[in-house]
Amino acid sequence: MSISFTAQTYPASARPLSFDESLCMGCNRCVNICQVDILLPNATAGKPPIVCYPGECYYCGSCVMACPVPGAIRLRHPLMNETKFVPVKKP
Repeated sequence: MSISFTAQTYPASARPLSFDESLCMGCNRCVNICQVDILLPNATAGKPPIVCYPGECYYCGSCVMACPVPGAIRLRHPLMNETKFVPVKKP
């Protein structure tokens, strides 16, 4: 018995995650760690996961921290939150 399902990406003004296809190896660690299940594994092996529900992202960063390849996932906070970040001056 085989089980199949279909999923559809939903458009949203939020674009929380972007994947660098040259760095992402499709390990799906980010899919497994996502607290709100916005990611689905890509049917093509070695390709980045599909961001199915971008508007549901908590911006927690757990996907970025779980990724074994630095720079493969980029988390972008909403613009109104980015303006509140203040760079720390190094002594």
